[in-house]
Amino acid sequence: MIYIESEINILREGGKRLAFILNEVAKNVVSGAKISDLNEYAEQLIKEGGDKPAFLHYKPEGAKFPYPASLCVSVNEEVVHGISSNNDRILKEGDIVGIDLGLIHNGLVTDMAMTVGVGEIDKEAKRLIETTKQSLYEAIKAARDGNKTGDIGFAIENFVKSSGFGIIDELGGHGVGKHVHEEPFISNVGKKGQGTKLKKGMVLALEPMLNEGSKKVYLDKDGYTFKTKDGKRSAHFEHTILVTDGDPEILTKI
Repeated sequence: MIYIESEINILREGGKRLAFILNEVAKNVVSGAKISDLNEYAEQLIKEGGDKPAFLHYKPEGAKFPYPASLCVSVNEEVVHGISSNNDRILKEGDIVGIDLGLIHNGLVTDMAMTVGVGEIDKEAKRLIETTKQSLYEAIKAARDGNKTGDIGFAIENFVKSSGFGIIDELGGHGVGKHVHEEPFISNVGKKGQGTKLKKGMVLALEPMLNEGSKKVYLDKDGYTFKTKDGKRSAHFEHTILVTDGDPEILTKI
Protein backbone atom coordinates (compact mmCIF):
# COMPACT_ATOMS: atom_id res chain seq x y z
CA MET A 1 0.00 0.00 0.00
CA ILE A 2 1.38 3.39 -1.01
CA TYR A 3 0.44 6.38 1.14
CA ILE A 4 -0.06 9.90 -0.19
CA GLU A 5 1.32 13.08 1.40
CA SER A 6 -1.89 14.01 3.27
CA GLU A 7 -2.00 10.54 4.85
CA ILE A 8 1.71 10.65 5.63
CA ASN A 9 1.23 13.93 7.50
CA ILE A 10 -1.46 12.29 9.64
CA LEU A 11 0.86 9.35 10.30
CA ARG A 12 3.68 11.74 11.25
CA GLU A 13 1.49 13.43 13.84
CA GLY A 14 0.14 10.12 15.11
CA GLY A 15 3.65 8.74 15.34
CA LYS A 16 4.83 11.69 17.43
CA ARG A 17 1.89 11.28 19.77
CA LEU A 18 2.50 7.56 20.08
CA ALA A 19 6.22 8.02 20.79
CA PHE A 20 5.44 10.55 23.52
CA ILE A 21 2.88 8.26 25.16
CA LEU A 22 5.03 5.13 25.07
CA ASN A 23 7.99 7.00 26.53
CA GLU A 24 5.73 8.29 29.31
CA VAL A 25 4.49 4.76 30.01
CA ALA A 26 8.11 3.54 30.08
CA LYS A 27 8.83 5.94 32.96
CA ASN A 28 6.27 3.98 35.00
CA VAL A 29 7.90 0.62 34.37
CA VAL A 30 9.35 0.44 37.87
CA SER A 31 9.56 -2.02 40.72
CA GLY A 32 6.14 -2.30 42.38
CA ALA A 33 4.17 -1.20 39.30
CA LYS A 34 1.07 -3.23 38.45
CA ILE A 35 0.74 -4.22 34.80
CA SER A 36 -2.94 -3.28 34.54
CA ASP A 37 -2.07 0.23 35.75
CA LEU A 38 0.34 0.64 32.82
CA ASN A 39 -2.48 -0.24 30.44
CA GLU A 40 -4.85 2.23 32.08
CA TYR A 41 -2.24 4.99 31.93
CA ALA A 42 -1.63 4.38 28.22
CA GLU A 43 -5.37 4.50 27.56
CA GLN A 44 -5.70 7.71 29.55
CA LEU A 45 -2.95 9.45 27.59
CA ILE A 46 -4.37 8.30 24.24
CA LYS A 47 -7.84 9.56 25.09
CA GLU A 48 -6.52 12.87 26.42
CA GLY A 49 -5.07 13.46 22.96
CA GLY A 50 -8.40 12.72 21.30
CA ASP A 51 -7.10 9.50 19.71
CA LYS A 52 -7.98 5.81 19.96
CA PRO A 53 -5.98 2.73 20.97
CA ALA A 54 -5.33 0.55 17.93
CA PHE A 55 -5.05 -2.80 19.71
CA LEU A 56 -8.11 -2.66 21.97
CA HIS A 57 -10.80 -4.98 20.52
CA TYR A 58 -8.62 -5.69 17.46
CA LYS A 59 -8.98 -9.28 16.26
CA PRO A 60 -6.01 -10.49 14.23
CA GLU A 61 -6.33 -13.30 11.73
CA GLY A 62 -6.62 -16.64 13.49
CA ALA A 63 -7.47 -15.19 16.91
CA LYS A 64 -10.45 -16.65 18.76
CA PHE A 65 -11.42 -13.36 20.41
CA PRO A 66 -10.48 -9.66 20.11
CA TYR A 67 -7.45 -8.38 22.01
CA PRO A 68 -8.75 -7.12 25.37
CA ALA A 69 -6.19 -4.40 26.15
CA SER A 70 -4.64 -1.27 24.67
CA LEU A 71 -1.04 -1.91 25.73
CA CYS A 72 0.86 -5.16 25.26
CA VAL A 73 3.11 -5.85 28.26
CA SER A 74 5.50 -8.80 28.00
CA VAL A 75 7.79 -9.68 30.91
CA ASN A 76 11.04 -11.68 30.78
CA GLU A 77 10.29 -14.92 28.85
CA GLU A 78 7.14 -13.38 27.35
CA VAL A 79 8.04 -12.29 23.83
CA VAL A 80 5.11 -10.18 22.62
CA HIS A 81 1.37 -9.53 23.02
CA GLY A 82 1.19 -10.02 26.78
CA ILE A 83 -2.32 -9.09 27.94
CA SER A 84 -2.21 -6.15 30.34
CA SER A 85 -5.90 -5.56 31.15
CA ASN A 86 -6.96 -7.00 34.53
CA ASN A 87 -3.40 -8.20 35.01
CA ASP A 88 -2.43 -7.88 38.67
CA ARG A 89 1.18 -8.97 38.21
CA ILE A 90 3.60 -6.66 39.99
CA LEU A 91 6.90 -5.82 38.31
CA LYS A 92 10.05 -6.46 40.30
CA GLU A 93 13.67 -5.34 40.26
CA GLY A 94 15.62 -7.06 37.49
CA ASP A 95 12.66 -7.79 35.19
CA ILE A 96 12.86 -6.79 31.56
CA VAL A 97 9.56 -5.57 30.13
CA GLY A 98 8.42 -5.16 26.54
CA ILE A 99 5.76 -2.50 26.01
CA ASP A 100 4.00 -2.35 22.64
CA LEU A 101 1.34 0.20 21.71
CA GLY A 102 -0.68 1.13 18.64
CA LEU A 103 -2.47 4.45 18.16
CA ILE A 104 -5.19 5.57 15.74
CA HIS A 105 -4.95 9.27 14.85
CA ASN A 106 -7.48 10.62 12.36
CA GLY A 107 -8.17 7.08 11.18
CA LEU A 108 -4.56 5.99 10.59
CA VAL A 109 -2.47 3.60 12.68
CA THR A 110 1.10 3.81 13.97
CA ASP A 111 2.80 1.08 16.01
CA MET A 112 5.79 1.19 18.38
CA ALA A 113 7.49 -0.99 20.99
CA MET A 114 10.47 -0.97 23.33
CA THR A 115 11.97 -3.13 26.05
CA VAL A 116 13.03 -1.57 29.34
CA GLY A 117 14.67 -2.86 32.47
CA VAL A 118 13.11 -2.58 35.92
CA GLY A 119 15.66 -0.97 38.21
CA GLU A 120 19.08 -2.60 38.04
CA ILE A 121 19.26 -5.41 35.48
CA ASP A 122 22.09 -7.88 34.87
CA LYS A 123 24.72 -7.52 32.15
CA GLU A 124 23.21 -10.14 29.85
CA ALA A 125 19.81 -8.44 30.00
CA LYS A 126 21.45 -5.14 29.08
CA ARG A 127 23.27 -6.80 26.18
CA LEU A 128 20.05 -8.43 24.96
CA ILE A 129 18.16 -5.12 25.07
CA GLU A 130 20.92 -3.10 23.38
CA THR A 131 21.48 -5.69 20.66
CA THR A 132 17.77 -5.85 19.88
CA LYS A 133 17.49 -2.06 19.81
CA GLN A 134 20.47 -1.69 17.47
CA SER A 135 19.17 -4.46 15.22
CA LEU A 136 16.04 -2.35 14.68
CA TYR A 137 18.17 0.54 13.43
CA GLU A 138 20.06 -1.83 11.13
CA ALA A 139 16.67 -2.93 9.76
CA ILE A 140 15.58 0.67 9.25
CA LYS A 141 18.72 1.49 7.26
CA ALA A 142 17.84 -1.35 4.86
CA ALA A 143 14.25 -0.15 4.29
CA ARG A 144 14.99 1.85 1.17
CA ASP A 145 13.17 2.39 -2.10
CA GLY A 146 14.18 -0.39 -4.51
CA ASN A 147 15.34 -2.81 -1.81
CA LYS A 148 13.30 -5.87 -0.86
CA THR A 149 11.92 -7.20 2.41
CA GLY A 150 14.66 -9.82 2.40
CA ASP A 151 17.23 -7.04 2.65
CA ILE A 152 15.65 -5.98 5.96
CA GLY A 153 15.72 -9.52 7.35
CA PHE A 154 19.31 -9.95 6.16
CA ALA A 155 20.36 -6.72 7.91
CA ILE A 156 18.94 -7.93 11.22
CA GLU A 157 20.34 -11.44 10.87
CA ASN A 158 23.79 -10.23 9.80
CA PHE A 159 24.02 -7.85 12.76
CA VAL A 160 22.77 -10.33 15.36
CA LYS A 161 24.55 -13.54 14.26
CA SER A 162 27.73 -12.97 16.28
CA SER A 163 25.80 -12.14 19.48
CA GLY A 164 24.63 -15.68 20.19
CA PHE A 165 21.02 -14.55 20.57
CA GLY A 166 18.13 -16.35 18.89
CA ILE A 167 16.26 -14.40 16.19
CA ILE A 168 12.55 -15.12 16.18
CA ASP A 169 11.46 -15.86 12.62
CA GLU A 170 7.87 -16.97 13.30
CA LEU A 171 6.92 -13.36 14.04
CA GLY A 172 7.99 -10.18 12.28
CA GLY A 173 7.24 -6.75 10.92
CA HIS A 174 4.43 -5.70 8.63
CA GLY A 175 2.82 -2.92 6.70
CA VAL A 176 0.74 -0.53 8.80
CA GLY A 177 -1.42 2.56 8.27
CA LYS A 178 -5.05 1.96 7.38
CA HIS A 179 -5.00 -1.25 9.43
CA VAL A 180 -2.89 -2.61 12.29
CA HIS A 181 -1.50 -5.33 10.02
CA GLU A 182 -1.04 -4.91 6.27
CA GLU A 183 1.11 -6.56 3.62
CA PRO A 184 3.97 -7.17 3.34
CA PHE A 185 5.08 -9.47 6.15
CA ILE A 186 8.70 -8.64 7.00
CA SER A 187 10.70 -11.50 8.45
CA ASN A 188 13.53 -10.79 10.87
CA VAL A 189 15.75 -13.12 8.84
CA GLY A 190 16.20 -13.06 5.08
CA LYS A 191 18.32 -13.05 1.97
CA LYS A 192 19.36 -9.99 0.01
CA GLY A 193 17.27 -9.31 -3.06
CA GLN A 194 14.40 -11.59 -2.08
CA GLY A 195 10.83 -10.80 -1.05
CA THR A 196 8.53 -7.86 -1.72
CA LYS A 197 10.03 -4.80 -3.40
CA LEU A 198 9.98 -1.64 -1.28
CA LYS A 199 8.62 1.54 -2.81
CA LYS A 200 8.50 5.19 -1.81
CA GLY A 201 5.33 5.84 0.18
CA MET A 202 5.18 2.44 1.89
CA VAL A 203 4.69 2.57 5.66
CA LEU A 204 6.21 -0.32 7.62
CA ALA A 205 6.33 -1.44 11.23
CA LEU A 206 9.76 -3.06 11.70
CA GLU A 207 10.11 -5.12 14.89
CA PRO A 208 13.03 -7.44 15.60
CA MET A 209 12.60 -9.80 18.55
CA LEU A 210 15.62 -11.55 20.04
CA ASN A 211 15.81 -14.32 22.60
CA GLU A 212 18.52 -14.94 25.13
CA GLY A 213 18.55 -18.59 24.10
CA SER A 214 16.74 -20.53 21.39
CA LYS A 215 14.66 -18.76 18.73
CA LYS A 216 11.76 -21.13 19.43
CA VAL A 217 8.54 -19.70 20.84
CA TYR A 218 5.03 -20.94 21.63
CA LEU A 219 1.60 -19.36 22.04
CA ASP A 220 0.30 -19.34 25.60
CA LYS A 221 -3.14 -20.71 26.44
CA ASP A 222 -4.41 -17.10 26.79
CA GLY A 223 -4.46 -17.00 22.98
CA TYR A 224 -2.17 -13.99 22.58
CA THR A 225 1.04 -14.11 24.61
CA PHE A 226 4.03 -15.65 22.85
CA LYS A 227 6.71 -17.07 25.16
CA THR A 228 10.17 -18.54 24.68
CA LYS A 229 10.16 -22.33 24.67
CA ASP A 230 13.27 -22.54 26.82
CA GLY A 231 12.00 -20.00 29.37
CA LYS A 232 14.84 -17.56 28.70
CA ARG A 233 14.29 -13.84 28.27
CA SER A 234 13.25 -11.99 25.15
CA ALA A 235 13.44 -8.37 23.95
CA HIS A 236 11.46 -6.45 21.32
CA PHE A 237 11.82 -3.04 19.66
CA GLU A 238 9.61 -1.50 16.97
CA HIS A 239 9.27 1.69 14.96
CA THR A 240 6.84 2.72 12.24
CA ILE A 241 8.84 4.03 9.30
CA LEU A 242 8.20 5.62 5.91
CA VAL A 243 10.05 4.48 2.79
CA THR A 244 11.32 7.58 0.94
CA ASP A 245 13.59 8.50 -1.99
CA GLY A 246 16.52 8.44 0.43
CA ASP A 247 16.94 7.52 4.09
CA PRO A 248 13.82 6.02 5.71
CA GLU A 249 11.86 8.38 7.97
CA ILE A 250 11.08 7.18 11.49
CA LEU A 251 7.48 8.25 12.16
CA THR A 252 7.35 7.09 15.79
CA LYS A 253 9.73 9.59 17.31
CA ILE A 254 9.13 12.64 19.44
